Amino acid sequence: MQTSHSCLGSRSGGKMALLLGLLCTLCLFGQVLGQDITHEELLAQIQACPRECSCPPNSPRAVYCDNKGLKSIPKIPPHTWYLYLQNNLIEVLSADALRNATQLRWLNLNRNKVTSEGVEEGVLSTQPNLAHLYMEDNLLSSVPSALPASLESLRLSRNRISKIPPGVFIGLDKLNLLDLQANKLMDDAVTEVSLKGLNNLVQINLAKNQLSSMPIGLPPSTTQLFLDGNNIEKIPAGYFKGLPKVAFLRLNYNKLGSSGVPRDVFNVSSILDLQLSHNQLTEVPLIPAGLEHLHLDHNNIKSVSGANICPVAVETLEDSNESVPRLRYLRLDGNDIKPPIPRDVILCFRLLTSIVI
Repeated sequence: MQTSHSCLGSRSGGKMALLLGLLCTLCLFGQVLGQDITHEELLAQIQACPRECSCPPNSPRAVYCDNKGLKSIPKIPPHTWYLYLQNNLIEVLSADALRNATQLRWLNLNRNKVTSEGVEEGVLSTQPNLAHLYMEDNLLSSVPSALPASLESLRLSRNRISKIPPGVFIGLDKLNLLDLQANKLMDDAVTEVSLKGLNNLVQINLAKNQLSSMPIGLPPSTTQLFLDGNNIEKIPAGYFKGLPKVAFLRLNYNKLGSSGVPRDVFNVSSILDLQLSHNQLTEVPLIPAGLEHLHLDHNNIKSVSGANICPVAVETLEDSNESVPRLRYLRLDGNDIKPPIPRDVILCFRLLTSIVI
């Protein structure tokens, strides 16, 4: 007779079941030790787990308190690295609840009811290891302060933020991602003073705010700049000289007209992906030689000419692809352009693999 065994049970005799249970326990303990936690710490973590939350033994550094209808944060165990509190009714980010949890790396408070007044003083600055803070879909009116120097990503989209306190980012040299999408930021809130300290920022998302001009004071390290869904009407000449690394630029759903876009303003060697959909452009801007993707759909463009948009003289292009402009994707649908695309455009952008018109 065949007998099947598992970590959940056994049909064989008591001794065999005991042996299998012991083996499973050793397996689990080995996995836990692989997560750099001692046996004593594991026991302390399990014993201190809040009754409202879940602390899986196979993920001893994680505490799951999400989707529990919580109105306040329970006291968090001391060896927690990952704390999930999303989808609750929490109004206060309590310093007392996190007093012992000084090893936090990841804190998710998305979709709660935390206000700026509810972020208690010192609750974040006393977290020396916190790298990722998620507070999307809350009721914040200002960027929280003070923030820990360890922070690498800060996600605050879909709040009511209208203020960035001066100096709030000073000392945050590790911060590389700042998401402020869908808030209430106006031009006077996004300044060189308010953004000071973002020395190594890579991505900043300011989409769906109330900006009427291009933000000033962005750090030179910015690589990805998202400004969709604002009220921007013009781009100052030479604006991108202060952003030598910008590669991905999104300005969809703004109020840009060709008179507000200097012809060569995008002539920056770093730009790879440029999105200007759903604006009021009547002309195609000069396309930089290194650009690979260009979105110009849903504007008021009536014609396109290689002589006007090619960054190099067509007759100077060699047979090799080394000097050929890098454009591979061009979207022009939603304009008044009638096909076919002029031959000089095809001759200039020989690497084009997709044109939408």
